[in-house]
Amino acid sequence: MRLSEGGLDHPAVHSLLELHFADMLANSPKDSCHFLDLSGLAAQDVSFWTLWDGEALAGCGALKQLDPAHGEIKSMRTHPAMLRRGVAAAMLTHIIATAQARGYRRLSLETGSGPGFAPAHHLYHSFGFAECPAFGDYRDGDPFSRFLTRTI
Repeated sequence: MRLSEGGLDHPAVHSLLELHFADMLANSPKDSCHFLDLSGLAAQDVSFWTLWDGEALAGCGALKQLDPAHGEIKSMRTHPAMLRRGVAAAMLTHIIATAQARGYRRLSLETGSGPGFAPAHHLYHSFGFAECPAFGDYRDGDPFSRFLTRTI
């Protein structure tokens, strides 16, 4: 698999992100969905990557800088045709390595809480992420959000 930085202008990436947005909205109320849209993913403080299997888009992920010591994982998504092939683990490994190289001491994320998010919970826990309180601009007490973090 080949990892590339950027790619937000690629039609396959647009399709995968649209699927991501729709799935988030199908599993959580709109006010509890915290995904970045295309302009948010193109922001100065966000790095975005795609993972390709030949010419086929396998997945994507992003890293947002919250402060000089803290990053947030955003928009992790595996293409449905590429599930259970290690795509998410490869992307997460890259994001963690990038955060370490940037000198971040902490990496956090927000994800959904329902059954549809169980594979994500398992992945993040297997990489050493643990439950934590809301961080950044998120609010505590949202039953549709789970917050995870790890020191790096």
